[in-house]
Amino acid sequence: MSLPLTLLLYLAALLAIGAWAARRTADSDDFHLGGRRLGPFVASLSASASSSSAWSLLGVSGAAYAWGLPAIWLLPAVLSGFWINWTWIAPRLKAHNDNCRAMTLVEFLSYGLTAGDARRLRRGGALIILFSFTFYIASQFQAAGVALGAALPVGERAAIAYGAVIVVGYVLLGGFWAASVTDALQGMMMALVALILPLIALAAAGGAPGLWHGLAAAGGGLSWTAQSGAIGAALFVAGLFGIGLGYPGQPHVVNRFMALAAADSIRLARRLALGWAAVIYSGMIVLGWAMRVLAPALADRETALIEAASLLLPATLTGIVTGGVLAAIMSTADSQLLVAGSAVSHDFSRRRPSLAVDRLVVLLLGAAAVLIAWFFPSTLFRRVLFAWQALGNAFGPLLIVLLWRGPPSARARLWSMTSGFALTVGLSLLPDAPGDAAERLLPFATALAIAYHGSAKRVY
Repeated sequence: MSLPLTLLLYLAALLAIGAWAARRTADSDDFHLGGRRLGPFVASLSASASSSSAWSLLGVSGAAYAWGLPAIWLLPAVLSGFWINWTWIAPRLKAHNDNCRAMTLVEFLSYGLTAGDARRLRRGGALIILFSFTFYIASQFQAAGVALGAALPVGERAAIAYGAVIVVGYVLLGGFWAASVTDALQGMMMALVALILPLIALAAAGGAPGLWHGLAAAGGGLSWTAQSGAIGAALFVAGLFGIGLGYPGQPHVVNRFMALAAADSIRLARRLALGWAAVIYSGMIVLGWAMRVLAPALADRETALIEAASLLLPATLTGIVTGGVLAAIMSTADSQLLVAGSAVSHDFSRRRPSLAVDRLVVLLLGAAAVLIAWFFPSTLFRRVLFAWQALGNAFGPLLIVLLWRGPPSARARLWSMTSGFALTVGLSLLPDAPGDAAERLLPFATALAIAYHGSAKRVY
């Protein structure tokens, strides 16, 4: 079977899932939370895949290719975020939301406020989500252009458009059910790629001894942080762990906890999610290192995975790897499109949400993301982490304090959300600190302090 045919069959399967899910989508609650009927297997894989995006395959392998050994810190940094979400956030959010029945994260954060205060918080949160997700989704479509352009005889812009049409198509058809089921399928594909291809690349690089000597010979030494002093090294590591702190504030991830059918399924879902993350991120780090040895002159480091498949696999299996990259892209973009749709139709608008409005927002946001990917390209690693931190610092500290100490005052909630977001945007414009520590840690700490100071020791 040729590479294009393998890929096209996979894309057709995604649309078929969307058509199946359309029959289970009767209202806005179904469209955004699947009627709150998610089981542990789909919840764990869909939450994991939607949080990991193309960044986890192309960005992390590219970082390992460029950095060498310092990329090892990405593994505990990301796993810490998965652990926080599934061990601490998921059971508390599920229990609280069973009482208040919020449809979105922003609605949950505004629960208990007066109508006017809740409206201000929800509208502010909706604008933050739209701003961040437009750039986040654009990065996914840009990555789709890289993957499809390498597999099919089409230009980059056409490839970006094709990938966007597939994602937007099945989201429009089946909403949350389509996104969750396809995300579970895509999560399995990503794990397959991250398990097999790095082992092949490691063997081609001469095993662990050959990899170690090859990294030393490739230049840059074998430093674990690539920083000259202890302070720089500490900031680099702390900054990468700041990525993990962003997990509780991702609306497209934590809505899976809100959609779980039963709280007692969280333990199984947690084990699946942590195991999946360990396979994905360790595999991509090893792959990036191996490609630094096997192909030390790549023009674009974020093509390391694609180049490895082309170099080491036959055409049919290369199509599966390309499908895995597309899986990472689509599993994030579809969830973000849904959350953006709910931000406008449910959080920003005063009117009762409708499927027509939900779908129109998904369509318009998808078109805007395609235009940004076409005309304002950026590195995947940089753009994704900017949007990730903006969301994580806006919503994460407030959610943590709310679940820990009880709901803060209206003013504290609004200031915590806006300060976390605004400081992230402002610090992103300054020269980078080691590991982007300032951009990732200072806004989080500020927003957390504001929410904590304004909270009372009470629960819902």
